[in-house]
Amino acid sequence: MSPNSPEFGRPHEGKSTRQRGVVGWVLFDWATQPFYTLIVTFLFAPYFVTGFMDDPARGQSLWAFTTGAAQLVAAVLAPVLGAIADGGFPRKPWIAAFSVLLVVGLCGLWFAAPGAVAYVPLVLISFAVATLGAELATVFNNAMMPGLVSDKKLGTLSGTGWAVGYAGGLLSLALVAGLFLTDPNTGKTLFGLQPIIALDVATREGERLVGPLSALWYLVFVVPMFHFTPDRAKAARVADPIREGLGRLARSVKDILRHHGNVAVFLLARMLYADGLAAVGAFGSIYAATVFGWGPTELGLFGIILTVAATIGALLGGLLDDRVGSKRVIVISLLVFVAGSIGVLSIDPDEILFFVSVTPKAPGAGLLASTGERAYLAFAMLIGLALGPAQASSRTLLARIIPSDKTTEFFGFFAFSGKVTAFAAPLAIGVVTALSGSQRLGISVSLVFLLAGLWLLLRVRPTR
Repeated sequence: MSPNSPEFGRPHEGKSTRQRGVVGWVLFDWATQPFYTLIVTFLFAPYFVTGFMDDPARGQSLWAFTTGAAQLVAAVLAPVLGAIADGGFPRKPWIAAFSVLLVVGLCGLWFAAPGAVAYVPLVLISFAVATLGAELATVFNNAMMPGLVSDKKLGTLSGTGWAVGYAGGLLSLALVAGLFLTDPNTGKTLFGLQPIIALDVATREGERLVGPLSALWYLVFVVPMFHFTPDRAKAARVADPIREGLGRLARSVKDILRHHGNVAVFLLARMLYADGLAAVGAFGSIYAATVFGWGPTELGLFGIILTVAATIGALLGGLLDDRVGSKRVIVISLLVFVAGSIGVLSIDPDEILFFVSVTPKAPGAGLLASTGERAYLAFAMLIGLALGPAQASSRTLLARIIPSDKTTEFFGFFAFSGKVTAFAAPLAIGVVTALSGSQRLGISVSLVFLLAGLWLLLRVRPTR
């Protein structure tokens, strides 16, 4: 399918129009990434657990349960909505509807003032709504990808999208940490500056502001996608789109199992290794904070460095994808990711590589002053470099092996495979950690998911 395909209703569009369409599509990743970088990973989630809630253990449990519930709902809805959309409806109206959920949910995070326990349900519901909006809007944006470029360019497009997304996350993190958030001890930002807006440190307005700021960022940068990226032409209205969509979904499940076993194996493989990737990402900063006592400043810098590595990895991985194939890129990326994860887990306060003794970090030492910290960062950068290609080439591989007339529907299953068991790896980590009393052993369970996914991936045929 080409950009001139009748599906998009633009048979005579020129080169510049197509280029603007591609740029608009890529900027969707740029627009959504601050939600994952600022809210889910580095800033708001740690604040919710340790700053908003009085009991960190209860805070972590509530955050985990909310995340799991939202991801499960998204996983159930994604293939259903994809089936409905593939009945002939345009994708942009769906993206617009879920964008409303994302923006409203992000703005609701502002109410997470320290000690305001009455707002705990509102904040958790807001986070769940934002999660649903981001995940489901992404399903429909992904489904437009095969209609923008030729099959030979899908890898470059997907890798560029991930790289641009990581760059957006990096810039948003740098701006927030460098211009808004302050160290309680110094009153200065990560860049050693006074904050550009006088925010109340006592009520943690800096951390609370990341929600509305992420919403504003999304509203600004998603506009080019709506304005320039071509959508499929509106089809004849279906009398009962829900029944028709569910019927298509049931037929698709049977069709996948009977006639698209290759796709089914890939989705299962991706389900497993996506759980492992997410678990390492979710617990990596927690492990670093425990081992080295890192606070917001160190974690902010850590996030910036990892995001740079992931951006570079996604861009290079996309270029490599079009030369050696999506499957090979994913395999190489997973092997590098496993190596980096083992390296990270080999470090504790006074040892690296499990048995090499090093001097522990001295109290009051500067950023990354100890050998252990620098070794941790080096292994974490391997993880970052591998993460981007593994994610970008996964959606490229799917686009290359699925039927061209069921892109939204199969990308719904793609989202489903990435979320339906998202609770499994964290649950396994929690159980092993509780039984062994060791964070290291607990997090190492994620390697089982990564290796199992890799084993299945080796059995996938990389062509349609």
